[in-house]
Amino acid sequence: MPKSELQLYLRQLEDERQLSRHTVAAYSRDLADLHEFLDSYFGTSSWSWGDVDRLTVRAFLSHLTLLALKRRSIARKLSAARSFFHFLSREGLIAGNPARHVRAPRQGRVLPGYLSQREMSRLFDMVGSLSADGGWRGHRDQALMELLYSCGLRLSEVHGLDFSDLEFEGRRVRVEGKGRKERIVPVGRRALLALETYRREREREHGAVGPADPLFVSDRGARLSRRQIQRIVTRFIALVAEEGGLSTHSVRHSFATHLLDGGADLMAIKELLGHASLSTTQMYAHTSRERLRQVYEVAHPRR
Repeated sequence: MPKSELQLYLRQLEDERQLSRHTVAAYSRDLADLHEFLDSYFGTSSWSWGDVDRLTVRAFLSHLTLLALKRRSIARKLSAARSFFHFLSREGLIAGNPARHVRAPRQGRVLPGYLSQREMSRLFDMVGSLSADGGWRGHRDQALMELLYSCGLRLSEVHGLDFSDLEFEGRRVRVEGKGRKERIVPVGRRALLALETYRREREREHGAVGPADPLFVSDRGARLSRRQIQRIVTRFIALVAEEGGLSTHSVRHSFATHLLDGGADLMAIKELLGHASLSTTQMYAHTSRERLRQVYEVAHPRR
């Protein structure tokens, strides 16, 4: 049955490739959409994966286009299908990969939203003043914002941090990124100072913390959820950002953009962000070029 091969593949993703459960769930949703389409395409539930050819995969992409899915979403579903068929071919369950030579829709480059250095400076002025009157929670929020911007962390990465991941003397943090890949990221002095203050105030409120304790916690002492972190961050961003629609990830974009503006090279930024490919990091070069163009349009006397 087609579903049994899907289940086998998803177990392989989780057990052998050790992808996170969120990534495995995303693969599961995308492949479930493919399975549902094939039921309709073949007009029966008795088909097999070996019945799928390149034209069938192209029909699936056309189906997704008619559903008005974004090109990025279509490309992701094709990538999931391509990976799945590669697995089936490698296991000898089908003769070849029918999605191998099917092209994804061309992606329009979307420049990421970010805060300017002036906006970021205003944000930390505001966070600092609020933390002074906010008790241990205010210091927690300040430490969270400082760490996000100091290290360019993803939401999932900061959510998973424990105190044992911080090396105060070495001024660095151990981060588990996508695909459970670990990297070491430097931490700035201001972020470390905020983290030390937060730890002291938290211990005063909740008692001593151990290395295995979660870094950022709620009033009940439980690890802050992703949603709670998002609320804290977006609340501060909304107070200073001139551009709407910015999110927790925008702090990561700001980190990379400001490093590039300060003279850091793309390879260094790639390693700090934990990108697998330099092509992902190159979008920040596009961001800076776009800003240079805007400055030129405003400032050049013979534009």
